[in-house]
Amino acid sequence: MKKQVLYGSANYEEIVQKNGYFVDKTVYIEKLETVLNPVFLRPRRFGKSLFCRMLECYYDINRCDDFERLFGQTYIGQHPTPLHNTFLVLHLDFSLVKPTGTLIDIEKRFDLTCNLEMRSLVNRNAIRFNDNLSINVKDEASSNLQWLLSAIQQDKDLPKLYVIIDEYDNFANQLITVHKDELYRELTADDSFLKTFFKTLKEGRKTGAIDNVFITGVLPITIDDMASGYNIANFITLDPEFEAMLGFTQTEVTQLLDQVYRDYQIDPATRTLVEAIIKNHYNGYHFVNPEGEALYNSTLVMYFLKYLCRHKTIPPRLNDPNLKTELSWVRRLTASNPQNTEEFVDKLTLQNQMPYDEVFLVEKFNLFQFFEKGFFPVSFFYLGMLTRQDPFYLKLPNLNMQQIFLEYFNEIHQIDVSTRYAPMMQRFVNEPNLEQLFAGYWEEYVSQLPEVIFQQVNENFYRTTFYELCSRYLSRWFIWHVERSYPQGKSDLEFVGKYNEKFAGLRWVIEFKYYSNTKLKELKTSIDKFELLKADTEQINGYVEGLKKEYPEAKISQFVIYCFGNQGFRVFAV
Repeated sequence: MKKQVLYGSANYEEIVQKNGYFVDKTVYIEKLETVLNPVFLRPRRFGKSLFCRMLECYYDINRCDDFERLFGQTYIGQHPTPLHNTFLVLHLDFSLVKPTGTLIDIEKRFDLTCNLEMRSLVNRNAIRFNDNLSINVKDEASSNLQWLLSAIQQDKDLPKLYVIIDEYDNFANQLITVHKDELYRELTADDSFLKTFFKTLKEGRKTGAIDNVFITGVLPITIDDMASGYNIANFITLDPEFEAMLGFTQTEVTQLLDQVYRDYQIDPATRTLVEAIIKNHYNGYHFVNPEGEALYNSTLVMYFLKYLCRHKTIPPRLNDPNLKTELSWVRRLTASNPQNTEEFVDKLTLQNQMPYDEVFLVEKFNLFQFFEKGFFPVSFFYLGMLTRQDPFYLKLPNLNMQQIFLEYFNEIHQIDVSTRYAPMMQRFVNEPNLEQLFAGYWEEYVSQLPEVIFQQVNENFYRTTFYELCSRYLSRWFIWHVERSYPQGKSDLEFVGKYNEKFAGLRWVIEFKYYSNTKLKELKTSIDKFELLKADTEQINGYVEGLKKEYPEAKISQFVIYCFGNQGFRVFAV
């Protein structure tokens, strides 16, 4: 039976049943058993819910007979720990709690969400409880949890409880993004239902009725703001041992592609290009060690592979539409001060780096700190929009995030990126000419930029905005490489014709060079008389030499583009 790409599935049992592709992370189940009350934070779309469901299947005493079917082909199936299938498992998903209305309204939905899960647990184990325990879904969730824990504590024959809380901060975060800060403060206050619930969990750990509590989420804010409510949390987010617990390593992606290409008989000649695309768009996350191996966004890799398996070609859009919601966080975090907004977004768009304080990154922080300008880099790190470049700077991890920030940059500066570009793009598709295409970009896009931007621009800015604009219109025929590595260095930008489209085999290597308006004056020459520099020719020839060895059949062209402040440009075919 051919394997399937079950994109977006967080149901471990479904993946096993339907023979879905699965990257084996079960070795971390063994590692987690050495940690008490672990809290593991990761950005959205990194597979947290699937991992939680896998833990549920592994520890649930009622799935004992299914162990071989569910885990036989995994690491943990071949190296099981003594704790497998020994617990009553309470698996809560707080993303189901809708944060609308008053605090009382939210509390009712929270109680119902938790109570339904507790009732289901009790019903599944009615014989073990001797039918002496029932859950009233109209009661407070913390009260029902107390009854459940009391029953386990009093009956020594009952298995202990293993608690899994997925998306623990989801509904709290939604309050933050819609500016309901006062409601959020009520939610995390000393007498709130949420803090009471976590206090009950803490008490269950103290008495031993709960063997362990595994929590996932995005931000450390909510637990930090509840302070004593759950001060037993053990944050393992930045622990090197768990860095690759969620997200794919390069080895895992390579093995996954091996399987996909074999199972779906995809042309091996496309493999190198596909790997490069995935790496450019979905790789680049360093959560712990900036010098260690980068991680891929696992959900986005599966998004790509689903299309590849079905159509044997590259998706027309490499950005998952679900990621567009990330902009709501950018807007919320920077909304308090428009000047901060421009400064932060401009700096990332123009320079793609942001200084950070290592101390702030490794410590917990609360809502008040979260919105301080100095904490922006740390906030965006946890949201998955920035990653470690080195011990001093954070950067945007990949092209996906660069495009998201550039979209916001265009919005802030009211730059039109709509249909006004269609004629120039159509001309290019009919007759590819880089100089004409760049001239259209300069006339239509660069001309809209405010004067103040040109005090900060550099070659990275022109490269990124030119690429992003082209990707909006030309993705059917091309993909792009940004800073592709060669033995002689990294190229700035490459146009690559898709192997199944009319420009298959075409590869353009482009080097960008920038001169400020001041520097142009110092050169004492006009733009139209500016000559191609020998050093730049040698530089791009070095990249092309490496490219020819990789793709001897490719139709390679090489160009150097000089940008002179906001005065003009020159395009040279080398």
